[in-house]
This record gives sequence, C-alpha cells and structure tokens, in this order.
Amino acid sequence: MKKFGLIVLGIIAGIVVLTNLGSMLGLAFSVLIAYAGFHYLQKSESTLSKLFWGGVLLIGLLTAITNVPAFFGIIALIGVLYVWRKWKGSENSNVIAETSDPFDNFEKQWKEIIK
Repeated sequence: MKKFGLIVLGIIAGIVVLTNLGSMLGLAFSVLIAYAGFHYLQKSESTLSKLFWGGVLLIGLLTAITNVPAFFGIIALIGVLYVWRKWKGSENSNVIAETSDPFDNFEKQWKEIIK
C-alpha cells in the first residue's frame, strides 16, 4: 500500500510539474532579470544608471512575484524528489553506524600508524 501511495503522489506531482513548466521557466527568467538589475545597480555610479538598473530590478521582482503557478510547480518538484528518494530507499540504511567510543577511534588510528 505504501508503494501505491508513492506511485500516486509521484504521478500527480509529475503532472503538476509538467503543467507549470512554462511558468517555472518564466520565474527563472524574471529572477535572472532581477539579479542582473541588482548586480548592475551595485556597480553603477551615476544617478541615471542607478535609476535605470533599479527599475530593471523592480520589474524583475514584480514579474517574479506574479508567477504564483511557478511556486506550485516548485513544491510539486520537491514532491517528485521526495517520492524518488523514498522509492529508492535511504542509502544509509545498510551502513552500520560508527560508535563514538574514543577507544575504537584510538584502535583505528593505531592500526593506521602501524601499517
């Protein structure tokens, strides 16, 4: 039953990611524009260029905020990654946990010195 739930969650999250792929690309583009505006705003020296790059930054931020479906797509992408990790199982489940006993650590180091 647990595998069935993971399959259903993965399929639904995958469909949501695919339907919001366009808005996610729009969000990435608007974040890129906002980053460029911020970067060049920090480097500009004249008032006119600061106003221009501040406007570019503001436009980039406003378009990033209005991409609400992209945030749903990002959450669905996190859900797909969660299903993927749960399906494959944790990689540390087969590893024996190391003890924090100082004498065990001393023995390991002593064997390394003797070699």
